Amino acid sequence: MPCKILVIEDEEHINELICINLETAGYEPVPFFDGAALFSHLQEIPAPSYDLALLDVMLPGKDGFELLPELQAQQIPVIFLTARGDLHSKVKGLTDGAEDYIVKPFEMLELLVRVEKVLSRFQKKVEDCYRIRDVEIFPKERIVQKAGTVIPFKPMEFDCLLLLVRYKNIALSREQLLQMLWGVEFDGETRTIDVHVGRIRKKLGFQDVIKTVPRIGYRLEDRPEEEMPSPAASHMTDQAAAPSTDTPEESP
Repeated sequence: MPCKILVIEDEEHINELICINLETAGYEPVPFFDGAALFSHLQEIPAPSYDLALLDVMLPGKDGFELLPELQAQQIPVIFLTARGDLHSKVKGLTDGAEDYIVKPFEMLELLVRVEKVLSRFQKKVEDCYRIRDVEIFPKERIVQKAGTVIPFKPMEFDCLLLLVRYKNIALSREQLLQMLWGVEFDGETRTIDVHVGRIRKKLGFQDVIKTVPRIGYRLEDRPEEEMPSPAASHMTDQAAAPSTDTPEESP
């Protein structure tokens, strides 16, 4: 059963964008646009009914700071997602008990990573195995099987595959993959990612599963072929697509 995540954001287009990306990543988003409406809803449901809340501060009815203790009473961890980036608001949100505080505009990949971290901290989402077609990936054991046969993977190849699978149906730029694999200090060539992706495709027969996204990077697709990629799922921010790169676009 997917994790249920409250999205409390009064700007409709931002709320919709967040929900689309959460759903694409395998979560079940539940949108609210009004603080008072959420407050009433929380009084009517058993605790805990949700695994996480993404909470704006400036809301009609009741603001996010007022709603935080109500969500905590329901044992729902909270990530603030707000345009209020001043130090006082950040300190207040975190000291009052929020698990994280993200300032708009934000990059969607960053949000998904932070969501996963908070859920893992509360043991809300423990993936023992990811399945893509006839391939099974076991993160804890660091084993990859295809049709029941173990396929040998080098450590960095495995980590790259795991990132693509965890954020399936979302375009990841080469720079984003490099940063997550090697950290912010890595200053190597983005072509390194192309080499790893090429090896993953060859080992698993994923030539039609891991798509090259021109001038961006790669997207692992796991959905019906007739389903078209949504713009929100393909682009990583609520403002614009991930940074372009001059790296050649052809598949390795």
